[in-house]
Amino acid sequence: MYGSTPQPSDSDRTAFRKAEKKYKLYKTTAPKSRRKQPSEVDLTEVYDFKSVLESFKQERKNPPGISELRCGLDRPVFCFEDRPGFYFIPGALSIEEQCHWVRESLTSFPQPSNRTNHNAIYGPIHDLFDAVQNKKVLVEVGSRIADTELGVHSSEGNLDACRWKFCEENVSIPKGDSCNSIAASVLLRKLRWSTLGLQFDWSKRNYDVSLPHNKIPDTLCHLAKKMAASAMPAGEEFQPEAAIVNYFGSGIPRIFTDEENAEVSPLASQFSSHEDLCFKEYIRTSRININIRQVH
Repeated sequence: MYGSTPQPSDSDRTAFRKAEKKYKLYKTTAPKSRRKQPSEVDLTEVYDFKSVLESFKQERKNPPGISELRCGLDRPVFCFEDRPGFYFIPGALSIEEQCHWVRESLTSFPQPSNRTNHNAIYGPIHDLFDAVQNKKVLVEVGSRIADTELGVHSSEGNLDACRWKFCEENVSIPKGDSCNSIAASVLLRKLRWSTLGLQFDWSKRNYDVSLPHNKIPDTLCHLAKKMAASAMPAGEEFQPEAAIVNYFGSGIPRIFTDEENAEVSPLASQFSSHEDLCFKEYIRTSRININIRQVH
């Protein structure tokens, strides 16, 4: 078709893109049904890390091509024999540890001076998760509603650095006011990443040491060093200098699980109080990934 972009052939795709295409969620219309159902997919080349660990514990056996790495960690570390440099640690974090890092990822890590994907539009946003719990709305300073609620005027001071403020959800909007606003709960659902430590400049494709940033928490640094120790050369220690926290919602290509084996249930049970309801609702439909890097 005229103007269409040519699609890369399978040989041109990276290993990641090939896997993404192979296991993407495709739906087909089932015979004698109007509903589209997920198409079947061949999982023979997929490794279930949980089953690898269970087999190791029960029979001290590993699937072909997978071996245990002898190291000083208090849990088994596995590696692919034909993929040197790749290690995985099933059950690396306890339920309590996962619960802790979920809290940190939603409350502390998106805090300025750390940057998030929201910075480009709204600037630095303080206390986003607290605003979600209190059902607040982010309103652009300079509209009549924001001036009234916040007691500020758009002509006062330099508002370029912080043009948006949280207001109560039930505030009334004056008729005819073209107020720009967005619910805190929507902002949380649209949160895609936050960065800790040295900040990556996407325009330059490099880390910019001059950008303000918060230090990676000592507890996270300690955890990263502990988990990375088995992959480091003898006598060297991993140096956590930058981290990106990814927040994956339901746009994730595909997750293979079912209600009976869903691993989120034990984690969700940890958020049992009324104050934890927002955490519980979030993790039932989302996944958080923390990627820690040594820059220099």
